[in-house]
Amino acid sequence: MTLLAKPLSLSTAQADFEAQFQARLHWSGDTDAAIESRVADILADVQQRGDAAVLDYTARFDGLKANTVGELELTQAELKAAFEALPAAQRSALESAAARVRSYHEAQKKASGESWSYRDADGTLLGQKVTPLDRVGIYVPGGKAAYPSSVLMNAIPAHVAGVQEIIMVVPTPLREGQTKPEKNQLVLAAAYVAGVSRAFTIGGAQAVAALAYGTATVPAVDKITGPGNAYVASAKRRVFGKVGIDMIAGPSEILVLADGSTPAEWVAMDLFSQAEHDELAQSILLCPDAAFIAQVQAAIDQLLPVMPRAAIIAKSLNDRGALIHTRSMEEACEISNRIAPEHLEISSREPARWEPLLKHAGAIFMGAYTSESLGDYCAGPNHVLPTSGTARFSSPLGVYDFQKRSSLIEVSEQGAQTLGKVAAELAYGEGLQAHARAAELRLQPVPPMRGAS
Repeated sequence: MTLLAKPLSLSTAQADFEAQFQARLHWSGDTDAAIESRVADILADVQQRGDAAVLDYTARFDGLKANTVGELELTQAELKAAFEALPAAQRSALESAAARVRSYHEAQKKASGESWSYRDADGTLLGQKVTPLDRVGIYVPGGKAAYPSSVLMNAIPAHVAGVQEIIMVVPTPLREGQTKPEKNQLVLAAAYVAGVSRAFTIGGAQAVAALAYGTATVPAVDKITGPGNAYVASAKRRVFGKVGIDMIAGPSEILVLADGSTPAEWVAMDLFSQAEHDELAQSILLCPDAAFIAQVQAAIDQLLPVMPRAAIIAKSLNDRGALIHTRSMEEACEISNRIAPEHLEISSREPARWEPLLKHAGAIFMGAYTSESLGDYCAGPNHVLPTSGTARFSSPLGVYDFQKRSSLIEVSEQGAQTLGKVAAELAYGEGLQAHARAAELRLQPVPPMRGAS
């Protein structure tokens, strides 16, 4: 049977464009009620029984039996051995990617992650103190595939931010026919390169619960980052407030703005690069050149049969993909801002011309040679990006996600004479006598309390 991938063909000139466009964009992130209920039970059980519950769920869901959670912990020696055993080319690629990711996040820290202060004319000091979180947990998917790149993207900015303890959890299910789980050596090596403090072969909602509440073996963290399945997303949503989280991620997305100057095969493969993630991933092309759109469709037809994940790509493109003919590149930019995609490629001769028109995107890839996949692995910026239109109000994972800010206020004696009167007046207006009096006691001379007989 020949697989066909026919993304929805649209034109902004169509009378029904808006309706079809909105229907194609729609994706429900609502969690299944059964998943929500099951996750709630797992979280409560881990919170109550700790290690014992983690062991039970790990055996039930991953087929991984152990007497203690300590047996599921990966030692630093094991991580180092995994790194040293990699083929030379793979080891070099991992080190190169890690170095670029670290360099980018070091620059990010210098730009926005430092403390600052200044003094008023009266000597009052005002400022902001930036400090790292003490301990964070990173969730690395490991069910259907292994993601060493996720280790780098979550652990390195935490390390650069100054986080002292980075706890990694990664599901390592027992596959059919195996007698012991196969630990992905590239994931372990990435943990070593990225500076992970401790790592456990546990996953799912039970891993999120262990990180949020702590057990006898797994330490409680201050924040949990990293993607996962529906159970992991539901668990992160439920523990938010007890700990911080990065985001609730939806399906992967790519939007390509093309002026027709890039080889059609390159654009088709870029669309494939997100479609191959899963059937719900979304790949969209916006282009004012109808002939080029036809060339991209022809390239899709030619290239799809040789792709190992062709079935997933075809379903993703058929159900959620779109090739949209626009009146101009300006209109394409306007539509892009409405979509606010996770990954945005400007596949154009003049990417710098169009970039100023683009307001909302998780990451912007400029020029024909900048494939989104380079950002996924080794360009340097973080690949953990806002999805489902949330780039309208949120940002990529970064150093700032692993820091917190405290306001600094040191009021001088002279400053208290002015600020105290202002604060007291407003506090009396709100009916908060103690607030007002606390400010007035710093005044010289101290005025009598209002309302006193």
